[in-house]
Parts: sequence; structure tokens; C-alpha cells
Amino acid sequence: MGLLYKSAARKAGASAALLMAVSLHPSRLTAQAAPAPAAVKIVEPAAPLLPKQFGKWQQEANQSAEPAADDASTRSVLFEDGLSRMANSSYKREGGAETVTINAFQFGDATGAYSAFTLLRTPEFKPLADEKLGAKAVQKGDTVLLWSGTSVVMAEFHDGHRVAELGDVVSGLPKIGGTKGLPPLLPTTLPAKGLLPETVKYALGSSGYEAMGGVLPVGIVGFDKSAEVVTARYAGKGTLTLLLYPTPQIAGAHGRQIEAEMNRQGSAAGTVKLRREGVLVLLTTGNWQPAEAQQLIENTHLNLQVSYDKPLPLEFHAEIRKTATLLSSIAELSAALMLAAVVLGLFFGGGRALIRVMQGKPAATEPEFLRIDLRDRPGDGGRMKPLR
Repeated sequence: MGLLYKSAARKAGASAALLMAVSLHPSRLTAQAAPAPAAVKIVEPAAPLLPKQFGKWQQEANQSAEPAADDASTRSVLFEDGLSRMANSSYKREGGAETVTINAFQFGDATGAYSAFTLLRTPEFKPLADEKLGAKAVQKGDTVLLWSGTSVVMAEFHDGHRVAELGDVVSGLPKIGGTKGLPPLLPTTLPAKGLLPETVKYALGSSGYEAMGGVLPVGIVGFDKSAEVVTARYAGKGTLTLLLYPTPQIAGAHGRQIEAEMNRQGSAAGTVKLRREGVLVLLTTGNWQPAEAQQLIENTHLNLQVSYDKPLPLEFHAEIRKTATLLSSIAELSAALMLAAVVLGLFFGGGRALIRVMQGKPAATEPEFLRIDLRDRPGDGGRMKPLR
């Protein structure tokens, strides 16, 4: 019996030890849990920049993604403007020999697209008189250049041109909303009187400014401080340059550098008039009459547009709701008090009139007053007269 008891005790101790080992080291007896599968992110590819077919035009096989600009300087400016993708394709019209080659460029925002549009537009391009394509469209012979949102399209027709049919291409271009879809503000500041539209050039960087033939040395413009520059010529006169900076302090610093440079150039720069207004610097050069140049820069102002595209904090929304609730409660209470005053007036006034009518009296009567005559009269003996 003692031996059996000891054997049972040993088995019980071994079982307890085994259970303790399992509880302390479960990983030794159970398989390691499989890692959770990685999240799969599906990215939808962007729609093609150019369609396979528009109207009666069918895309040919020689499609590529190379831009029309072959020179390195133009490529550099396009990428400086934020070029994100491009496409080149040829189309043939059904039932004929007409063809058209289309080059499309898409940029990160409308500002970069407009800068590229002014770069590719040469003085030979004239505005389209009869057709409305995109935001701006110009034509030189059989070549059409247009700007729409964040895209620029150049179409070259062969054996005839059908400009109106490019509307289907424009409608299929990418559409971007928000601040990225807004056109630049600075070019709209140019005075329209006497302006030569084909000479307007808008630059966002040093490469673009040099390619557009700016009148100032690139080093003093301040593109490293996010400067924007637009230049334009006026009929029979000179050149107007507008420079936009992020802050008035930066504008003032570069304005002084520009003033020193103009003093160094002297009469070679023509009629020089310089003025700074906040973040805007205005400069005239070339064949201006001094009075005209002075009047031009004094009457040119920047219309700032402030937009807020970030969500407001929750505290701001809560305060607005509290204020709106308080004002609406005050308005409701005032309306209730006014209504109560009208109801009470009708109740008491109308009720009194109704009672008088029921008593056979007129609804409205002259008020009755009690009078006490305390004046002494001769012969009264100082006696008080009774009340009447």
C-alpha cells in the first residue's frame, strides 16, 4: 500500500509539473500563430490623357508618351512648372486623308499649366475668334494651342483643320477642383489697355524666366523665395514686369535689389519706373513716356483672394454652434413675448369692450374723472363743497 501510494504521489507530482510547464510555456506545445495578412491597397490607374477616339477621329498606332518639345530648355521649364505626365498621339479622320497630331501635358495645378501655355505660345499664335476651347485657345495656321485647367494641349492638323472637333478632347481632359484648379491671380493684374496678349509670359522658376526673356537678372528675382513673375509688352510702348512675393518683407528686400540693378543699367533699360505695393513689385522698362509709365504702375493693384482649404478645428465649430443657438433662442423668446403681449392686449381690451356691449353701453367711452373743487367762493363761509 505504501509503495502504491508513493507511486501515485509521484504521478500526481509529474502531472502538476507538466501542467505548470504548459501554463508557463504555452508556445512550446502550441504552434505559433500565423501573422495577419498585409492589407492590400488597390490603386486605380489614371485615365488616359488622350482618348482613343473623338468625333470621327480614330487613334493610329503610333502613340507615345514623349512631349512635342525636343529641346532641353523647354523640357526643363515644363518640369519646373510641375509636369506630371504627357502623351502624344496621331489621329486619322474617317473617310478621308486628314490627320492630326495631338500633344497633351498635365501639370500638378492650373498655375503650372498656364505658365507652360505662355511658354509654348509664340507671337505668331492669335486668339481663336469663333471657337471656345478651354480657358484660353490660340491658333497659328493649322496648329492650335489651348489651356484647360491643369492641362495644355497642342494639336497640329494636316490636310485641313477642324478646330471645333477638339472640344471632345478638351471635355475628356482631367478635372481637378479646389485650389489646384484655380488659375493664377498675378496675370489678371495686367492692365488690359494696349496689352499685347501674345507677349504675356508667366514664370514660376529661373529656367522659365530665362526662356521667356525676362528683363531682370535671374539671381535678383527671388525664385528661391517662391516668387512669381509675369511680363508683357504694350503696343507702341515698353514692357511691364510684375513680381509677386509671399510676404511684404521679401518683396521689399528684392525690390531694393531691383532698384540697384536698374540704377546700374541706367539709360539702357529705357524708362524705368519702380513701385512696391505690399507683396507686389511693379517695374516698367523700354520705350515708355515717363508720365504714362508712372500712371500705369500707380493704377495697377493686386486684388488678393484669400481661401482657407483646411478643416477648421472642432472648438471653432462648437463655438459657432453655441453662438448660433444663443441668437436663435433670443429671437424665439422675443417673438414669444411679442405674441403674448398681442394676445393679452386683445384679451383684456377686447374682453372689457365685450362686457360693456353686453351691459348695453358703447364699447368705447370717454373716460370719467372725479373732481374736487376746493376753491373758496364769496358767501360760502369757508364750507367745503360736497364731492361731485
